[in-house]
Amino acid sequence: MKKGWCLPEGPSADFVAAMEDVLDVYHRPYDPQQPVVCMDECSKQLIGEVREPLPAKPGQVAKYDSEYERRGTANVFMAVEPLMGKRTVRVTDRRTRVDWARFIRLLLLTIYPQAGKVILVMDNLNTHGIASLYETFDPETARALAARLEIHYTPKHGSWLNMAETELSVLSRQCLNRRIANKDVMEQEIATWEKNRNEACTRINWHFTTADARTKLQRLYPSFEK
Repeated sequence: MKKGWCLPEGPSADFVAAMEDVLDVYHRPYDPQQPVVCMDECSKQLIGEVREPLPAKPGQVAKYDSEYERRGTANVFMAVEPLMGKRTVRVTDRRTRVDWARFIRLLLLTIYPQAGKVILVMDNLNTHGIASLYETFDPETARALAARLEIHYTPKHGSWLNMAETELSVLSRQCLNRRIANKDVMEQEIATWEKNRNEACTRINWHFTTADARTKLQRLYPSFEK
């Protein structure tokens, strides 16, 4: 669904500064008043069948025509709280500033209404920012939502640091790895996946630390004379 590990070609102070910031966040102790939540999104092609597939029979696999019909795309927003094994997934028609802002409002007001602040880790996409809240809601609402966010951006070439990207990959393999013709079906399939995944309470145990980074990714740190 997305690229794997992608790193700068040489030393980058911008990269390591953002990386160490995110890694420090990942090793904070659990606090229900300040949950750490990772957020990411992806597009999924909607594909319809030109001919009805032939179902599987004893000794025969199901058969699908090589031809298909493109029916646009849908966007999938993913939020995951690693320490609690909690996922929140929503499907939208687009991936605009307004779509992102509405997803954030859902997280703050519906999923985490009791949290004083949500610690949000995400990539630095141009739609992922406080300005999107002001573009979507009145100033009072936008300010109230923004006040409950503590945002930490993953570095450029560092999407692998976002645990929500890992969850999108799992979703893709377990739920979206076939032809899905319309958004309604996709929403139903994803809702079932989300429910089962949350009931299993599959937590993410993140091991990579700043100390590991300074050793294994030493080439990314600028050198200087002592």
